[in-house]
Amino acid sequence: MAKGCVGNWNLEASANSLDSFEGVSAGPVSYADIIAARERIGLHLRRTPMWRYPLIDELIGAQVFVKHENLQPTGAFKVRGGVNFMSVRARELAHRGVVTFSTGNHGQSIAYAGALFSVPVRVVMPKNANPVKLAALAKYGAEVIFFGDAFDDARVHAEELAQRQDWCLVGAANEPLLIAGVATASLEMVEDESGLDAVIVPVGGGSGAAGACLIASECRPELRIIAVQSENSPAAFRSWKSRTLCGGPNRTFVEGIAVGTGFELTQSILWRGLSDFVIVSDDEIRRSMVWMLEKARTLAEGAAAATLAAAYRLRERWPD
Repeated sequence: MAKGCVGNWNLEASANSLDSFEGVSAGPVSYADIIAARERIGLHLRRTPMWRYPLIDELIGAQVFVKHENLQPTGAFKVRGGVNFMSVRARELAHRGVVTFSTGNHGQSIAYAGALFSVPVRVVMPKNANPVKLAALAKYGAEVIFFGDAFDDARVHAEELAQRQDWCLVGAANEPLLIAGVATASLEMVEDESGLDAVIVPVGGGSGAAGACLIASECRPELRIIAVQSENSPAAFRSWKSRTLCGGPNRTFVEGIAVGTGFELTQSILWRGLSDFVIVSDDEIRRSMVWMLEKARTLAEGAAAATLAAAYRLRERWPD
């Protein structure tokens, strides 16, 4: 385990999606928060493997490790954040319940954790939501509320419902407990492979990339964290580039990174810690989904395959 990590980020989270609670301060995310999250998560989720595939190495021209978060119960890293959040707040929210907004993975994370800790969960989703992820939400016992045609429509409606019904709003990004939870995946990566030069992370709301930046800053300052997003939904990229929260078109088919706005807390961390941000086309992502099947025998959804698309785009950076 890495030692000698520094203290809290001096940031103020959006009060819109945060209630005060014990255990983790309502703005900054510290290394201690991530370690505490790992202890909580370890009671419910297993550490995931990180494997190499010779044909992927050959494609990129470097040693490439795939962190298999698809082996989590919900098939995505987001569940780490959901379990951490509910571990801390379940007693308080057992009767009040929560509402969130999602295109799928974040909603499944909160629904899975809600079922685990007996907390009522409502998930606002666009009308064209992924039917497979809808089925999973139903199995976890979540109430699904359809609203609008895109992620940002669902977000606005969830915020309105939270105020009207006095449900706790669990945002997809502006929530320290979620960031601390998903950061445990990056912590496992630097522990399992000491020679990592870069980590490439897909960005929608940005919790995964923010968590990776925190781990790099605290434990491996030389580690480069690189974000990737579709050029058809570039709001996070634009926000990072301009150092201000930006909106943008949201037309990608990749639901896991389909957002139309930047988020305050995660962007604040990315502005301080991200080494680079790449945008790729939807066609590049589709090609990378095929490559993952052919070369790694792994069925990767679009958001995960976007990382391979970015690695291929940047392959000239990785000699030897």
